[in-house]
Amino acid sequence: MISYSLSLILIFYFIEDFYFTINFIYLLFTIFIFLMFNKFIFNIFLNYLIDSNIIQRNILLLGDKNSILKIFFSKNNSINIYKCCLLNVTDLEYTKLKNEIKIPIFKFSDDPRLILEYHEIGQIWILDNGNQEELNKNLKKIIQFPIDIFQIKTFKEHPYNENLINGIYQFKEFSKSNFYGIRFFIKILIDKILSIIFILISLPIITLSCLMIYLEDGFPLFFSQERTGWDGRRFTVYKLRSLNNLKFDKTMQVVKNDPRLLKVGKFIRKFSIDELPQFLNVLKGDMSIVGPRPHMIKHDLNFSKISNKYFKRSSCLPGITGWAQVNGLRGATPTDDLIKKRMEYDLWYLNNWTILLDFYIIIKTFYAVFKFKGK
Repeated sequence: MISYSLSLILIFYFIEDFYFTINFIYLLFTIFIFLMFNKFIFNIFLNYLIDSNIIQRNILLLGDKNSILKIFFSKNNSINIYKCCLLNVTDLEYTKLKNEIKIPIFKFSDDPRLILEYHEIGQIWILDNGNQEELNKNLKKIIQFPIDIFQIKTFKEHPYNENLINGIYQFKEFSKSNFYGIRFFIKILIDKILSIIFILISLPIITLSCLMIYLEDGFPLFFSQERTGWDGRRFTVYKLRSLNNLKFDKTMQVVKNDPRLLKVGKFIRKFSIDELPQFLNVLKGDMSIVGPRPHMIKHDLNFSKISNKYFKRSSCLPGITGWAQVNGLRGATPTDDLIKKRMEYDLWYLNNWTILLDFYIIIKTFYAVFKFKGK
């Protein structure tokens, strides 16, 4: 009835006012073009998010041969990407599977930390075939790592959850980062905007510091080093150089009155001026303004022996500042107690993160820089 009435109105106006009809057609055409353009832009943006691994899930499948084959050849989409498999098989089965599945396959004896880092894994699916002993063994192998872990049911009996993946498989969450969805996207936008602002504001300070470094000890002006990022992936962090050019073990943490420190180095470290170039890391997407501080690869491996929860602090982007830093834990961590304390603050931040908490930490950082002066 409504459509009939609308048709009569359009016919009336067509007879009454030819120009109105022409304008109406132009309007419809404009709306159509606008909607198509928006869809085009949205698809580009969506593909960018997937390609940048912001919303794409790079998945490691962990389970027995039959379960992995069942999942691998099931319906998939552009969000869930099966990157590799980790399973306990004989050499003969291993060779056969390598020819059957066109993704990297690893044996149960391989180091999962290296696999997760190299393949930039964002999720692990532990495939539950109903064998509880095998499930516990698989969980024990990877539960310590900073990865979203899901238990996927591949057998029909005893459903245990209404949640579905790909509309097919039921799952349980064992470990999942809070950093996803629209809130995380807002955090990224805030990071980019504030980084540009902070870089522009701090440019005179960085320039003056570079000049002082050059006058005291020449080039290079900047220092770069591999650090541990989100999900244990490596990235290169940038800092102003604060140590002299003499050869020494660069994995040694800087301590108070360290003889390696330049005169200007003592000052820029005291007020965290050496950290300012890390806003470039934020723009690149390697870091966030707020998050657990990234450590050297060697230190992370050593620190992980102190607690099996240690790697969990890498369940988000590392930060220029963090909850531990504004609570007095800046600089070196020479004792096991300090490492544990920093880890506990970082894990608290991961479990309680909000956008407002980030702003609170940023504001408190300016106060902490002067109260808890670095080495």
